[in-house]
Amino acid sequence: MSRFNITRRLLLGTAAGTVLAPHLARAEAVPLPAEVSAFGGTVQAMGKAPKPLRLAMLSFQGSSFWEAVDTGIAAGTRYLKPLNTTVEYIQLGTALTAEAIVAGIDGALAKQYDGIATIPIFDGTVAKVNEAVAAGVPFVAFIADSAARSKRTVGMGTKAYDAGHKAGEFIAKQLGGEGKIAVITGYLGAAQHNQRMNGALDYLKKDYPKIVILGPFECKDDDATAYGQATDAMTANPDLKLIYVTAGGSEAAAKAVRDAKATGRVGVVGYDNLPEKQKYKEGGEILALIDQAPARQSFDSLVILHNILGFKAQYPSDIPIPSPVYYGKLATARV
Repeated sequence: MSRFNITRRLLLGTAAGTVLAPHLARAEAVPLPAEVSAFGGTVQAMGKAPKPLRLAMLSFQGSSFWEAVDTGIAAGTRYLKPLNTTVEYIQLGTALTAEAIVAGIDGALAKQYDGIATIPIFDGTVAKVNEAVAAGVPFVAFIADSAARSKRTVGMGTKAYDAGHKAGEFIAKQLGGEGKIAVITGYLGAAQHNQRMNGALDYLKKDYPKIVILGPFECKDDDATAYGQATDAMTANPDLKLIYVTAGGSEAAAKAVRDAKATGRVGVVGYDNLPEKQKYKEGGEILALIDQAPARQSFDSLVILHNILGFKAQYPSDIPIPSPVYYGKLATARV
């Protein structure tokens, strides 16, 4: 049986969201509030936990993306509080590093939380994740997992290479198969960022040799750095047609295009359809955004831990999240 079919058997979609299959849901599911439905949260709590639970949520700060993650964390905290589950939000700072994640997990283990959720995007986190699971602590990896497989209980996220391939298809169609593009990535050591980059570039290099690729340039998810890299790429390459941003920085790159008065000549393709980016979609600087529902993923991760710990619920080890494309005003291609 395929992984997809196993997932469908265990996770059933309903109008209220995604809940456990009937043979697992012995407790009464708790309806999702309107704020959760608004950002696409799907997993319902199976009821009030029979004993108090403490969950550690580890995340980063410093951009509109992480603010969206925070939205899901805050909603999950409110939703689970009357259900005998307390969520402790452990902030890891603005620098996305394996060391910060490992230190956060270490702290959570020292404080003996019942479950942990975080974004273990680097291979340097695998041993610490395995240590947590070996200690009997359920662990949910969401949004971006390591390339090396850990023993995490559940992994949730988009298929990054496939999302990158989708971006590559859009770029090729939008450019008519030829032109010059610049690539700005987040962290060259981050598995998700590399997979998104390679998914697009492998496709373009194989099937569209007339598309010239500059970079990648590493911005480390810093908007000021991405803005400078986009500006420099346009200045040095007057024939530049498109900037592909694999992680944080698409909003900054779009601002650079607008400030350079290059709207309509240079477009941006990136990720995360966030409210802060809408003005650049409507203005024509952003051509396409591939979404990964960050608020949904942080919320669902917390509720999954609640259900595992409180009701011995079972989930697939891998839960794929769709990656829909949202188009800007000047996008002519569709994928």
